[in-house]
Amino acid sequence: MNDIHLILGGARSGKSALAEKLAVESGLPVTYIATAQVYDHEFGQRVEHHKNRRPAHWQTVEQPFDLGKALKQHAGIGKCVIIDCLTLWLAQCICPDCERPENISWPDERHALLRELGDLPGMILLVSNEVGMGIVPLGEINRQFQDEQGRLNQAVAQIAGKVSFVAAGLPLKLKG
Repeated sequence: MNDIHLILGGARSGKSALAEKLAVESGLPVTYIATAQVYDHEFGQRVEHHKNRRPAHWQTVEQPFDLGKALKQHAGIGKCVIIDCLTLWLAQCICPDCERPENISWPDERHALLRELGDLPGMILLVSNEVGMGIVPLGEINRQFQDEQGRLNQAVAQIAGKVSFVAAGLPLKLKG
């Protein structure tokens, strides 16, 4: 079994805190790949909260695109990589108003990530939102996001050796 762990949950469920706890418990050097781009003050405060919670000796890499390439670069035997989070990465890849390089396409980004995940050494912790437990949203882009997030989570879960669902800070083992 590989050491890839997908951690799913709703907003503010404790997903990131669980990934950080598992990384600390591993005793391995940690690289934290942050996918978010800050577009407003409130979101900037959320990002700062996450930054302040991390140990200072962890390496942080801000990588809103080319996630497969970043994983390949930073994963390794005796290393732990946290990706936080797949949800923001996806949103930035498909959002028509988000800043992104012209050569970025969601199908290519998704394919590159899934291709790399199958061959990575070391411990990989992927944080992602479960967005399929509510109603079907209004608006085409919102439905596209929900559909793509569900498909991405399913694809990553197939590759991952472990999958957990977090609610109210409590993890439930789904796989592994």
